Amino acid sequence: MKLTFHADYALRVLLYLRVAPGRRATVAAIAKAHKVSRYHLDKVVQRLAAAGFVQTIKGRGGGVHLQRDPRSITVGAVILAMEEDLAIVECLGHARFCRVAGVCGARVVFAEALEAYFAVLDQSTLEDISFNQAGLRGALKLVGGTEA
Repeated sequence: MKLTFHADYALRVLLYLRVAPGRRATVAAIAKAHKVSRYHLDKVVQRLAAAGFVQTIKGRGGGVHLQRDPRSITVGAVILAMEEDLAIVECLGHARFCRVAGVCGARVVFAEALEAYFAVLDQSTLEDISFNQAGLRGALKLVGGTEA
């Protein structure tokens, strides 16, 4: 199972905001730090805002900042908010069509695997995955109050 760039970039945005000096940043600064498309990050930040993880402020002095405490944001909740389809097999999808549905035991196995996957992700918070704040700041070239 591979996550879409929306989930990947969402975690990157949240990590940046967690360790950013002043805890507020522009989408352009986050895109530059991660060397990713600002266009894609704009969409990701909009979805993060709609899900209540971040708040966006328009205009001069605006930007993006965490809406919630990093200890309350689980990796699983971010993935669920960002991914549109987590069906790892067709029978777990919206249509649930399969010629062997009802006589095959694979659906149960994959459903349990997905449940176990989220059980792990739901135990990890943004605070947990950002424990090495100095290392993250260095990797993102954040120095003092601004980017390097």
